[in-house]
Formats: sequence, C-alpha cells, structure tokens
Amino acid sequence: MSGTSSGDLGRRRFLGAVSAVASAAALAQLPVGRAEATTRPGGGEYPFRLGVASGDPTSSGVVLWTRLVPDPFAPGGGMQPRKVPVEWQIARDERFRRIVAAGSAWALPELAHSVHVEVNGLAPDQEWFYRFRYRQDVSPVGRTRTAPRPGARGGSLAFAFASCQDWASGYYPSYRHMAQEDLDLVLHLGDYVYEGAIPADGGFRGVTTPDVLRTAPLDLERWRMQYALYKSDPELQLAHARFPWMVTWDDHEVRNDYAGTRQEDAGDIGELRAAAYRAWYEHQPVRPPAGPGRAGGPRVYRRLEWGRLAQLDLLDGRQYRSVPPCGWGEADACPAAYAPDVTMLGFEQEKWLYSGFAASSATWNVLGSNVMLSRLDHDGPDGQRLWHDAWDGYPAARKRLTDAWQRHGVRNPVVVTGDWHSTFVNDVHGDFDAPSSPVVATEFVGTSISSNGDRSVYGPYYGPMIEHNPHITFFDGDRRGYVRCQVDEARFRTELRMVSTVSRADAPESTLASFVVEQGRPGAQRA
Repeated sequence: MSGTSSGDLGRRRFLGAVSAVASAAALAQLPVGRAEATTRPGGGEYPFRLGVASGDPTSSGVVLWTRLVPDPFAPGGGMQPRKVPVEWQIARDERFRRIVAAGSAWALPELAHSVHVEVNGLAPDQEWFYRFRYRQDVSPVGRTRTAPRPGARGGSLAFAFASCQDWASGYYPSYRHMAQEDLDLVLHLGDYVYEGAIPADGGFRGVTTPDVLRTAPLDLERWRMQYALYKSDPELQLAHARFPWMVTWDDHEVRNDYAGTRQEDAGDIGELRAAAYRAWYEHQPVRPPAGPGRAGGPRVYRRLEWGRLAQLDLLDGRQYRSVPPCGWGEADACPAAYAPDVTMLGFEQEKWLYSGFAASSATWNVLGSNVMLSRLDHDGPDGQRLWHDAWDGYPAARKRLTDAWQRHGVRNPVVVTGDWHSTFVNDVHGDFDAPSSPVVATEFVGTSISSNGDRSVYGPYYGPMIEHNPHITFFDGDRRGYVRCQVDEARFRTELRMVSTVSRADAPESTLASFVVEQGRPGAQRA
C-alpha cells in the first residue's frame, strides 16, 4: 500500500484494539487529550454502539461517520429528540499525540443523530486516525487514509470489494479477515441490508432478536432499526474502522429487483424508497449530496481519482433505471429493450460517466457496478432467455457504455460487480449481440458476504448455463467471501478470498483463485 506509515506491528496492535472495542464485552473510551485507553463495560447507555466509519477519500480529505444510538431498537435510538454536539479529532498516530484537526458537529434528530464530518486540508497519500466524543463517552478509534495527489504517477492501489450481506443468512467472517489485509480502500457494491423481517431466532445465526424486528421495514423508524441491527455486527464494525469505504446501493436496500420507483409486485414504491434512502444516508460515510432534500433525489454516483494510476467510477444502477421493457426477472429478449430512451443509469448519470471517460488520463479505469454488465445467456441457441434485472435487460444502454469506452480511448477498463452471490470472471465484448466483436474490458463479479448462507443455490442454477457463454472464463456458485484487488502500472491482480462457512464469525479463509489483467490486454488470465 502506498504512503502507509505504520508497519506490521502497528497494524496488529491497531487490529487488536479495534477487536476489543467492537466486542460485546467492552468498548474503548479515550477521553479527549489522553493517550491511554480505558475500557467501559458495555451497556445500553453507550452512544457509539454502531462503531465508526470513514469514506469517500480524496487527496486532501475524507468523510468521518458515527451515530449516537444508546438503544438501537427504541424509537429515536434511545436519544432525546433534540440536536446535540459531538466532538471529533483526527491525528497522525493512533494514540492521538499528533492531532492535526478537531472540531464539533451537530447530531440532529432529523438524521437519527448521525454525524457526517467532511474533513479537508489533510496531506495526500497518508494514514490518519480519528475518534468522536459525546459528553464523557468516546468512540472506538478508526483508521483512514487520503488518496495520492492529483496527477501523481506510479504507486499502487490495494482495495477489496464486497456485497450482499443478509444478516439472517449468517455471520460476517469475511470482514474479520478483510480487516487484516493491507488495503487502501473498500468498495461495497450493494445489498448492505435486506428489506425483510428478522426471524425471532436470528435465522442462520441462531440468536434471539428483538420483537420489534419481526415485521419488514416500511417506515423510516423501522429502517433505522434494520441498519442498527446490521451495523451492530462486530466484524462489520472492524472493517469499517480499519479502512475508508465507498458505498453504493442495489435493490435490497429498498425492495427486491425494483426499477426507479416501481417494483413488479408492489407497484409504486416511491414513499418506501424515500424512507429507505434516508436511512441509508444516515448510516453510511458519504457526503451530503447523497442525503435527503436534494432536488432530483440523492446523488450516489461519484468518482475517485487515485493519482494517475486509477480512476474509479461508482455507479447508481437503481434510482434512475427504466422499468425493464421485456419483463421482470427471467424473460425473453425483445426489441423494446433497444429503444433509445431505455436507460440503466439515467441520462444525467450517463453524461457524467462518459465525460469522465473523455477526461481520464488514468492507467486503469475501474467501474463499480451493482449488477452484472456481461451477458448471461440462459438457454443458448434454443432461445433468448436472459435475466432482465441486470444489464442484459438494457442492451442498448450497455452498448452506449462499451461504445463510450472505445470512442474516448479509455485505457484498461475493469468492472467490479456485486449482486450475484456467485463469482464470475468475464471478458466484456464491445457488442454482446455480435459475439465476434472484440473484448474491450474485464469484469470481476464477487460473491456474497453472507447471503444464501452455506447453501449452494446459484451454482446448480447458473452452472449449466456457462457453456452458452464462452466469454465467462471462470464461475463459482458455492462460496461466500470477497475479492481483493492489487493494482499497479503493469497489472490488475484479483484474489478470490473465500471463507469455509458463515455459521461462525471466526471461520477460516482461503484464496480460491487468482487472476491477472495485464495493461493493454483486456481479459483476465489465471495466475
């Protein structure tokens, strides 16, 4: 990792400290101005029960997040309905001997007493530590980093991407392992929470859950409780505290397979979506454009430039998409999907994306997509069955994207994707309706963190289809985990990090396979 100042010993010490504060037994309390930590018994009055997080780094700043929630499953999170001040500090060292910035921010009841601090004026390409204080309680310590300065040449970028973490489907051992990686950044590509009711026995986790979670979230207060449940997970808190994240959403943050404000079985879901989007903002380390009250809706798509090494464009593939013209879910292809007004991203986002392609001087251009870009032909020459909740339902929009890569001479496009609870490595063709068209990009689709538990659901379903899709060069439908990416000037390397089970938070991890994309040569090779 470029620009990291602490060594392995420091990372191990930090991980040990964060593990302690994230456990149910104790939480760290570091009174402002003191270097040594003291522990505080866990209890309902501690306000930082959901931990801390950072996100959306730039070369000079980052967003810091926390939420005051002494009682996660009470109305208002156990806070009185009034604004309160929260202090924050950011330092060069984890013991806060070299504090470089400090201030206070209001935690507002209208935003569930969440805090989003936009810190600016930091040096580029550096590691930082941060914490919050409310009254006499101090949060766990988080670690974050800034990006290299604009135009900086060389260096490297290490990041992981993940998606699909249904709480009731299992624990999150992958986040425990991820937190031990030497990473610059984590991308979460959607399905951070799921929209269903929580079973009394915690589902696959086998733990008792509060009665208030027994119904699905339909209003803002209940959505806040859903996020509080998920963010109470110690492994998730550990990974958030260790790295800055960039987060986008997919469908389950609102309703399965929705498009815009419509869903097949529910009709117009505009009111539900507004509540769900607000709760998402309240619980993520994102900037104000992603929050409520913005004309045209929250803006979630955004761009990160990592010197001249990489440009990362994170997409919103849900809020603006057209209702799938050929039908919801699995359906036959149809001419209506090729109409010029059918869009996956919305035309404002398309314009932003393609303008960014035109201006990019990066060696690698990474696209973060919530659903698979590449074609997945379900029945080969026997028919035209496709899954229309992915880009297959929007072939003209996909062609506009691949044309933009070629038109603007975009260097080394790589797509990282969530959603499928399975792993795919794909050659992206310029035109999937013409299989002989050139390969223009590479796509890595990551499996789920926990969704589907230890069951092999999609393997038997998708496995037989792979022979109809020669551009799919690797497939696995049985395992849970995440993907680690190491990027330098010459190559883009991925490692598929898989855990043995999600029935235990401490399950072991192994690398299932590794792949390399060489600069100037689209398509991944097995490493």
